[in-house]
Amino acid sequence: MILGTKARYAVMAMVELAGYEADKLVSLSELAEAQEITVPYLEQIFSKLKHGGLVKSVRGPGGGYALARPAGDIRIADIVQAVDESLKMTRCDGHSESGCMATKARCLTHDLWEGLGARIYDYLHSVSLADVRQGSGIGHQVSDRFLIPDS
Repeated sequence: MILGTKARYAVMAMVELAGYEADKLVSLSELAEAQEITVPYLEQIFSKLKHGGLVKSVRGPGGGYALARPAGDIRIADIVQAVDESLKMTRCDGHSESGCMATKARCLTHDLWEGLGARIYDYLHSVSLADVRQGSGIGHQVSDRFLIPDS
């Protein structure tokens, strides 16, 4: 699974937005410039984020966007889901009892990929916008068994 551009840009913009004072309204052009994302693409993303209850907006002069909740209460997984990105690793339909094979059986690696998808979701659900803003050790929790020794 590769996280799509929409989800990555949504997280980038939300982390940027979390850096502003809670009540300050920020324009999409300001966020776009700071994160090097086009305004039209951010408009699509923020429409979904607003519908998902993650941001609030005010129209007109002086308007813009602000977080709908404190940064510590918004999980990265919430952002990914709000922009309709899937975290599933299998090619099976998650709402079906049948598998992805032509015979409707589950493939031999189904449980492996399903478990990986669950781990990714759990990780993204454990990280808040505030965590990312503070850089609180995210991504530095790699076990020694996964490190490649120097030659």
